[in-house]
Amino acid sequence: LKGADSDRSAQADQAAETGAMAGVPVNSLSKEQQDELLCTYAALILHDDGADVTAQGMANLIKAAGCSVEAYWPMLMAKMISSVGMDALVKMGSGGSGGGGA
Repeated sequence: LKGADSDRSAQADQAAETGAMAGVPVNSLSKEQQDELLCTYAALILHDDGADVTAQGMANLIKAAGCSVEAYWPMLMAKMISSVGMDALVKMGSGGSGGGGA
């Protein structure tokens, strides 16, 4: 389990530093947008690893990546995930496929 925590931390750290998954440079986002993005990345990493997506898990992962967010963000995200479901949220965010050509 300790190795998995290190892997998760490295993934979150890389995402936070490079902003590679964001559509715009991370430094152009507001603090609130950065916090939301960090929580989103943490939740996706936990989900992808098969771990429970909890406020504490997200907070630990964000802290291990050397980042910080306002304390309410992980709690807010965890509450939303528990009520909607991570799979449903991932499907909502994946968008639809394009229409077929004629």
